Amino acid sequence: MHSSLNFSTPEHSNLSGVDPQRLLELTHRSVKVSIIIVLGVMITLGNIAVLLVITSSVAGWSRNSRYFLLSLTAADSAFGLLVMPLNLWVSLLKDYTQGPDALCHLVAFCNSTVYSTCMYTLATISLERYIAVFYPLQYSSLMTRKRTLLLIAFAWCFPPFLLLPISFPDGIIEVHFSTASLVCNPAYSTNVGYSLSLTCLIFFPCSIIMTYANLRIWCAAKRQRLKLRKYDCARRSRHNVASRVLVPVMAAYYVCWTPCMAAMIYNAVSGSTVPEWVEYVVVWLPTSNGFLNCIFYFWINRSFRRKFHLVLQRLAMAICPELADAVGCCSASKTQFVSGIMDNNNSVHERSASVSSTCTLLSMA
Repeated sequence: MHSSLNFSTPEHSNLSGVDPQRLLELTHRSVKVSIIIVLGVMITLGNIAVLLVITSSVAGWSRNSRYFLLSLTAADSAFGLLVMPLNLWVSLLKDYTQGPDALCHLVAFCNSTVYSTCMYTLATISLERYIAVFYPLQYSSLMTRKRTLLLIAFAWCFPPFLLLPISFPDGIIEVHFSTASLVCNPAYSTNVGYSLSLTCLIFFPCSIIMTYANLRIWCAAKRQRLKLRKYDCARRSRHNVASRVLVPVMAAYYVCWTPCMAAMIYNAVSGSTVPEWVEYVVVWLPTSNGFLNCIFYFWINRSFRRKFHLVLQRLAMAICPELADAVGCCSASKTQFVSGIMDNNNSVHERSASVSSTCTLLSMA
């Protein structure tokens, strides 16, 4: 008699055909997007503060050091200014039922390039630190301005060359948009050989360089600290600087990057994916290293903090001189300038063991 009436809306019709696991991932989308936005803001603001300082000279930092730090800051800033906006944009525009397209391949290429450039930049910083400590007399001849710029250029140009196949829709590896991580990800299981070669050419070499260089520096600093104790000079040196700086740097690197690489290898070898929130965490965890680098390579250094305070005071003077005078910025700047001169005159001569002057080997008289 009467045809059955269908009161379901188009949205309900679409959801009814969606896989339950996919539907669960979509319900968590707002929480994931909020976390990504907060992390992106933290990374961007932290690196903007760093740029305000290192664009001019900082006490104890050489020209080469500033070049490497600018490269690291640019790579970290790309997390918040490029990777996160691109993937959020794709997650808003792309229909989840669509297959891979050219846009997703391009975004996946940008993601992989920024991640790889960051790892290579950290490795070059560790290499420069190693040369500064163990070859102090040959440093000027080994780390010339040309070689420094070549290392930085390699860190930025080699990853795009290595990852170029990801950008082609009909290339050697497939790309899909993951609703679990809200990222355009290569399907590593579609080309196991290429996927494993990426880890062998990017993650493992960078990890070996960083581990070897920083471990040697830590051991050297520890031996020299023990020698200084014999001469009753330990009280004049900074206590446990090597452990306070190098250990957090390496711990943050492995905590942020190892889970992502392990999930990549697991997906390539087994063809299976990890649980939803595990995938989300391991994919976005490396971006948090972009914020942690601001702390371990910059904020932990006294010269950087002092210069940052001076920059803020100058900005306050330029924007609102009356307010700056009221809070005493001028007197504070003069006091800080005089104290800096006294510190330079009374401190023991140091040779930087890192580009951020955070770990020093003191020359014994």
